[in-house]
Amino acid sequence: MKRPATVAIGIICGIVCAGAVFAYLQSVKGEAESARAEALDRYGGEQVEVCVATRDIASGEKLDASNTTAKLWLADLVPSDAVRSVRDVYGEQVGTPIFEGEVVTSKRFSQGERQIDVPAGLSVLSIPVKDVQAIGGSIAPGQHVDVYATGAAETELLASDVAVVSSSNDSEAGLGGGSISWVALAVEPRSVQELIAASQKTELYLVLPGDEQGGASDEA
Repeated sequence: MKRPATVAIGIICGIVCAGAVFAYLQSVKGEAESARAEALDRYGGEQVEVCVATRDIASGEKLDASNTTAKLWLADLVPSDAVRSVRDVYGEQVGTPIFEGEVVTSKRFSQGERQIDVPAGLSVLSIPVKDVQAIGGSIAPGQHVDVYATGAAETELLASDVAVVSSSNDSEAGLGGGSISWVALAVEPRSVQELIAASQKTELYLVLPGDEQGGASDEA
């Protein structure tokens, strides 16, 4: 008589355990759905997975697990040509620089589409900047800017009346759309070393001067 009773107790315990596990899974699912709903409510849109650079990637480098990862991004902010699957671009060589935190896009793999004309007597270099440092990302080729370096102690004018040659969002420049991550400038050769060093140690800001401001900058 004891054996059937033991079996029955075991079955009952199994049912209770299964019920507890099911209840736990439902609770976890509910919490996940709640967290997702909260995120959508807080950030205002659906999220999608995209490929993002985990460090600065130079032109000619190949993409792999050491420099890219998958991250969730607000769908409304994802570029139309964004790379969605990290696996799709592993081993691919980029044609233009990609900076840390930037969403990888298909145009980064384009090579030979555009040649940069270097003005006589000048050098062209690219500097890392964010939207807030480049007039909201609206900097466009052909404009002339003043370059300021700002650190913890001071803000310094590094170059005046510098021509913008290209940028990471050329297709959207002037429209205020998309995120900018770098700008190519035509500068005096003697300024190249100073600008590169400043870009590594400080934040660089691009300023569009008015006529009077431009004159003041030239005097400075």
